[in-house]
Amino acid sequence: MRAICIRLVDITERILTRRARRKARSRLKQSRKHPVRDWIEAFLQAALLVLLINQFLLQAYRIPSGSMIRTFIEGDRIFVNKVIYGPELLPGLTKLPGFARPQQNEVIIFLNPSYISRGPLFTVAQRTIYMLTLSLVDIDRDAISDEARAQLLIKRAVGAGGDRFKNDNLGNLLVMPAGTDRWMRESEYQTLTDRHYDLQRLLSEEDYALIHEGGRALALNDLGLPLTEEERANLDQLRRTGIRDPFEFERVRQGTLAAAAPHVERYQQRYHFVENGWYVPDNRVFGLGDNRDNSRDGRYFGPVQESNVLGRAMVIYWPIDRIGRIR
Repeated sequence: MRAICIRLVDITERILTRRARRKARSRLKQSRKHPVRDWIEAFLQAALLVLLINQFLLQAYRIPSGSMIRTFIEGDRIFVNKVIYGPELLPGLTKLPGFARPQQNEVIIFLNPSYISRGPLFTVAQRTIYMLTLSLVDIDRDAISDEARAQLLIKRAVGAGGDRFKNDNLGNLLVMPAGTDRWMRESEYQTLTDRHYDLQRLLSEEDYALIHEGGRALALNDLGLPLTEEERANLDQLRRTGIRDPFEFERVRQGTLAAAAPHVERYQQRYHFVENGWYVPDNRVFGLGDNRDNSRDGRYFGPVQESNVLGRAMVIYWPIDRIGRIR
């Protein structure tokens, strides 16, 4: 028994001695390390941790425009849950499997179908810098100046597979939910589905008369046709006042082009698209901005594939007075 105890003590001493030597070597190595190198290593470790968290768990995102007022205002900084729908393996590349599918009424961030890529290397670099700086630096300058060219968009998932949508001539959204055969106003649709969200409307019904007259005048002008004094005055007034509903204006303009030049196929195709509305196929979502009169959204580029939905908005973390959960 005594021999066994002596043996155990000997083994323990050896282990402790080796451990002490390793610690001493580590301290010596650390003391010889240049302070700048030490700082760089610490920075790289922190950067790697930030990248991993942003890429696979929570990503910081800056709201680039006012298209989601009142849910967000331009400049809000939020965290996006990237786990739920499956994070990308690398920025801009293949996604991993998620735990859920995008649901109606969720605020989602997705790849802009209208975005013109500058190549995979630029995409990886842009997204990496964006994540490392917690959305403070975006080298894709078009994303700052024009939402239409932004790589990522944030909208509300209003429609899912089987739903149909179109606009009336006063900028109101009409919905034909999957399994029904009649159009209804969005307020009725919210009640039917028990999904409520606040919408921001900037224009009154009276403003749409000017939008319609201005849209028709611009279409005739684009075709090189002479304008009457009244048409020219309407177009000038629209430009001066700044009244605009981009989608309704485009709908009227395309309708005028199609009627005035029925032989031009592209006018007919575009008008058919904006006039007849959108059908949402399975495995796609229809994203719209809460600020309906000033949002470039699914009404322009159609439903978005679920595989291009990157995350769900969770909380606003800045500015301090707006901290809170996103609904």
